[in-house]
Amino acid sequence: MERPAWAPQGIDISVPSVSRMYDFYLGGSHNFEVDREAARKAMEFMPGLPKIMQANRAFMRRAVRHAVSEGVTQFLDIGSGIPTFGNVHEVALAADPEARVAYVDHDSVAVAHSQAVLEGNDRAVIANADLRRPQEILKNSEVNEVLDLNRPVALLLVAVLHFIEDADDPQSAVAELTEALAPGSLLILTHASYEGVPLAREEAGGAVGVYRDIRNPLIMRSREEIGRFFEGYEMVEPGLVSMPDWRPDSPAAREQEDPYAFSGFGGVGRKA
Repeated sequence: MERPAWAPQGIDISVPSVSRMYDFYLGGSHNFEVDREAARKAMEFMPGLPKIMQANRAFMRRAVRHAVSEGVTQFLDIGSGIPTFGNVHEVALAADPEARVAYVDHDSVAVAHSQAVLEGNDRAVIANADLRRPQEILKNSEVNEVLDLNRPVALLLVAVLHFIEDADDPQSAVAELTEALAPGSLLILTHASYEGVPLAREEAGGAVGVYRDIRNPLIMRSREEIGRFFEGYEMVEPGLVSMPDWRPDSPAAREQEDPYAFSGFGGVGRKA
């Protein structure tokens, strides 16, 4: 398999990556055939996966604009993946040219491509770190170069917690990050769930099985379980809801959504 110029030498391009599969779902070009094969296999069980990812990105953009409207112009995006059009720094800087963004990912392809995209941008950085080790993020020099954690920050955990198994205690990781944030900070979160998926659970479970087979288990949590990540935050209206139901740009936009877009949940909380 020929290695493209953007792929770092240290990665195994014969193994599927969830961030590159996500890039494929969104129509990106930074993925390999092994990623596309795994994504297509998941789509055999759940053909609306690209619609879910698009709804996820649209929610993120609305939530970032909301944060800026509330005066929060610092963004810490953990599990940021491979940048595609309309990413956090583009949305935030369009809303406020003084905004600052720190991306964090543990996938070397995502980090390498982010570095290329962000070259020359002094208001956004990418750090190689893991959500499961919060102090690694909070003490990272690149993160602290652009963010002042003594001021409110919007913490983005968008489509990442469902890749953290209960054994790795994602609840404690989020709580540790929350404790480090200043009052007035926001938590912007989306999470996969069987709830809302327009398929029988057994069918949707086939797609979940594909992720398990590539050793990146997809943990489908209930709305109640997802809500626990917001401990320490006051929920912003309308609360934890399906992604198209969180402050849609217009009633028509919400009504025109594909049924798959209502899979899973998204919400925003404010730290008191």
